[in-house]
Amino acid sequence: MKKKILLKFGEKVRDERIRQNLSQEKLAEKAGVHRTYIGMIERAEKNITLENIEKVAKALGLKLSDFFSDFQ
Repeated sequence: MKKKILLKFGEKVRDERIRQNLSQEKLAEKAGVHRTYIGMIERAEKNITLENIEKVAKALGLKLSDFFSDFQ
């Protein structure tokens, strides 16, 4: 069973990526990660590291505090 935090994080990445009209490939390029990695994050298949959370947040133009503001 996938952990709730990974599901929420993946949803946040997907929602923000779509809101910004970015493909998974374009987001991966901006974040400096492999294109399949973004899909794995969005599907909660990866337990993403703090370093990669920062890369993805920056690529989406978000501060870490903004990124997690709706997590409870």
